[in-house]
Amino acid sequence: MKLFVGIVLCSLVLGVSSQRWLTFLKEAGQGTKDMWRAYSDMREANYKDSDKYFHVRGNYDAAQRGPGGAWAAKVISDARENSQRITDFFRHGDSGHGAEDSKADQAANEWGRSGKDPNHFRPAGLPDKY
Repeated sequence: MKLFVGIVLCSLVLGVSSQRWLTFLKEAGQGTKDMWRAYSDMREANYKDSDKYFHVRGNYDAAQRGPGGAWAAKVISDARENSQRITDFFRHGDSGHGAEDSKADQAANEWGRSGKDPNHFRPAGLPDKY
């Protein structure tokens, strides 16, 4: 229900015409899949210092779908970073996800959504599969 309300409000705010509404929803769904694929690949690769690359790649792929994909990428990225801030509050010690890391992740997310090359963040030695 929250997602539906969010999409409707976003449609109104962005001025999505009635003909584009279904296209926007389709792009948002495809963008969500792109973000999930990047996350799954990151977990599968389990490669040191590849976090930012997968952030960029997921946002890049989603944004290439159109306005709906870019919107989904932003919502998912913001939710992920905000949830990390909450969980970091309750963790003891250095979780590696502090404010500086969150800012760097958000910069990587924006880089991808802006259409810049994801390979700029690709770590040396990451298998070509990714």
